[in-house]
Amino acid sequence: MTDVRTVALWRNGRAERVPPDQPVLPAFDHGLARGDGVFESVSVVAGATPHLDAHLARLARSAALLHLADPGAGAWRCLVDAALDGWPAAVEGVCRLFLTRGLGEGHPPTALALLAPVADDVLRQRADGVAVVSLGLGVPADFRSVAPWLLGGAKTLSYAVNMAALRHAHALGADDVVLTSLEGRVLEGPTSTVVWAADGRLHTPPVDTGILAGTTAARLLERAAGDGWPTAVTPGTVADLHAADGVWLVSGIRGAATVHTLDGVARGDAGLSERVRRLLTR
Repeated sequence: MTDVRTVALWRNGRAERVPPDQPVLPAFDHGLARGDGVFESVSVVAGATPHLDAHLARLARSAALLHLADPGAGAWRCLVDAALDGWPAAVEGVCRLFLTRGLGEGHPPTALALLAPVADDVLRQRADGVAVVSLGLGVPADFRSVAPWLLGGAKTLSYAVNMAALRHAHALGADDVVLTSLEGRVLEGPTSTVVWAADGRLHTPPVDTGILAGTTAARLLERAAGDGWPTAVTPGTVADLHAADGVWLVSGIRGAATVHTLDGVARGDAGLSERVRRLLTR
């Protein structure tokens, strides 16, 4: 595929398109040096961003948790429009919005949008499902709610642990991870929300454990409830996932990836994955 990546940078109060091979960050930007920033990944379908509002709201919440100056929804919309200008409607994309502390106190934050096609591996996992391993995160389930310095619920740039968890899963022959608390409660995936079906309901873990509030999972549960499928916020365990009728890792770009293997044990979905996908795409 031709390189159709685009970059837009917020500079001097306006969005500027920048060639994708041109540097946009100073070497001393705090986002690069310290991972001090937040981001969102927004789905681009048919040249549009149908769920942008939810991502901008979450970006604002994340920025507030880090005490980051946010240029505001208007600036982000200008950046997204600049990045999307001329984007081929037939190419499904992911637009990543980045906000960093820039060069620090006395300097403006760095805000930019990066647009690229969705990776083939993401499309494969969406279609074929994923093998998952459960890994401990090393914190009690209720600790991050009383420890704001841990930035529970913020989508930060500090993803080194998340990526290390995925590499460990790959070394074990799996695709992805379900992170658990010290007590064994289900938290989230490194880049996804865990959703499972059991007892006639769709379940997802409580966000007061410090997990990220998933925009796609929220949309799924809202639509499921409207479709007559009861939902619940449940403090589940890995044993609950093994016993569930179906388990999915849900995220904005991948959608609902069916978990077909959990900790080496094959599992089914009771024919529910098609319903889950229909609810997300209608």
